[in-house]
Amino acid sequence: MTPEDYEIVSIKPTDPPGGVVGTDWQCYIIQQGKNKIRGYKQGDIKAVTRAVEEIVLRLNERRYGKSGRVHLVMTARGKKSKTQ
Repeated sequence: MTPEDYEIVSIKPTDPPGGVVGTDWQCYIIQQGKNKIRGYKQGDIKAVTRAVEEIVLRLNERRYGKSGRVHLVMTARGKKSKTQ
């Protein structure tokens, strides 16, 4: 992990965001350098933590490019040459 990677700063119970009903809401903060992302997710702390960890993983993959990706190229299979 480098200083510029996204990381979880906090996940804390909170009231539902404005205009939303329900219980068991968590507020999370993800940081990358000076940038912060604040989000809200409904669920118990363990489920929300797993979900936010997945978000952080995906954000960092996007920064570095996911290894092992394959570049597919379409070919003209099945077409016969007209030079016969």
